[in-house]
Amino acid sequence: MPATVHVRELTADDLDAAWELGRFAFGSDPQRPAQATATPAGLTRHGAFDDSGRLVGKAVDLHHDQWWSGRAVSAADVAGVAVAPEARGRGVGRALLTALLRGAHARGAAVSALYPTVAAPYRACGWETAGVLRTVDLSTAALPRHRPASHLTVRAGTVVDLPAVADLYERVARYRNGMLTRRGELFDFFAVDGGLPGDGLTLVEADGDLVGYATWQRGRGYGANSVLTVDEALAVTPEAAREIVGVLGSWASVAPTLRLCPLDGDAVSVHLPLESARDHERDLWMHRPVDVARAVSARGWPAHARGVVDFGLTDALADWNCGTWRLTVADGAAELTRVDGEADLRLDVRGFALLYAGAALARSVAQAGLLHHSPGVDPAALDLLASGGPAQLLDYF
Repeated sequence: MPATVHVRELTADDLDAAWELGRFAFGSDPQRPAQATATPAGLTRHGAFDDSGRLVGKAVDLHHDQWWSGRAVSAADVAGVAVAPEARGRGVGRALLTALLRGAHARGAAVSALYPTVAAPYRACGWETAGVLRTVDLSTAALPRHRPASHLTVRAGTVVDLPAVADLYERVARYRNGMLTRRGELFDFFAVDGGLPGDGLTLVEADGDLVGYATWQRGRGYGANSVLTVDEALAVTPEAAREIVGVLGSWASVAPTLRLCPLDGDAVSVHLPLESARDHERDLWMHRPVDVARAVSARGWPAHARGVVDFGLTDALADWNCGTWRLTVADGAAELTRVDGEADLRLDVRGFALLYAGAALARSVAQAGLLHHSPGVDPAALDLLASGGPAQLLDYF
């Protein structure tokens, strides 16, 4: 491969080559879905080309928003990164991610998340592991039995109910950190047209208001290996959560295994026998700031958090993040302002990602070599940046 690589946004004429590159990288079905060559709003496709004009790498910037303590933060979530085998190890991925970050910064994105197939190349570009999306298997018969509550209505949902389902998801997600808002042109484009997102939708209502739901896939068979896959089960009251768990438990005779992604500490998860859960799948996810100043000012912060701390920041791919910053947090808001001189605390962008996502505290970040401090200076002063976590994702992209 020539030493130079040229990165630009892909056009409609490039999408066939991009599909083939992704198909070989991820072992996809040779049958190409119609969406593979569509050009929806809400995403930017980047391609890397060699001197002959051959596409040797690609990456997609998904224009998501993420909830952070009640406020929607613009994100550049990364998907579909693939490099031709002949071009691997030659800086193609780094060139793609550099261009993606610059484009995301120009359009106003603040943060970025991705699911890596291997973490090391993304760490080299400033992302750091911040959490795991777990899919677990439970014995359906082990779910707690529940006597239906007379004041609640349990019924099958239809497509007419999907806006109410989206509203309830938002009630659960918006005051957490990291979860997608599921708003915008990209979600509109990929929404299921004319049908439910799975085989079934179960609703729980109180006085006509939706207070819980589960979407599920029935699967095949009814023997010992039959699995009921729950795409999502959320509730906003404990009574609704018990109703949802009771309905799921009713499948025990024909679907001995229940498969779902638990949301830590939510109304449904606290009723599940997670002590006996078996991991079916674990998807590591990584995070990084696109623009540190935006990432701090755009999100919500805990009302009790208050303080000021100066720190230096290094970021090899995003020079606009580099320098000395003053973090000020008060009254549920925060800001970063540039200050002159050197700071006693010096943070790598990966350390910033860990703290911002609540994945680690400052002393641990220092032990990992991602935070350096002058002698006698307590690195725990930067726990102020971690006061909003932990973050969690419930969507795979």
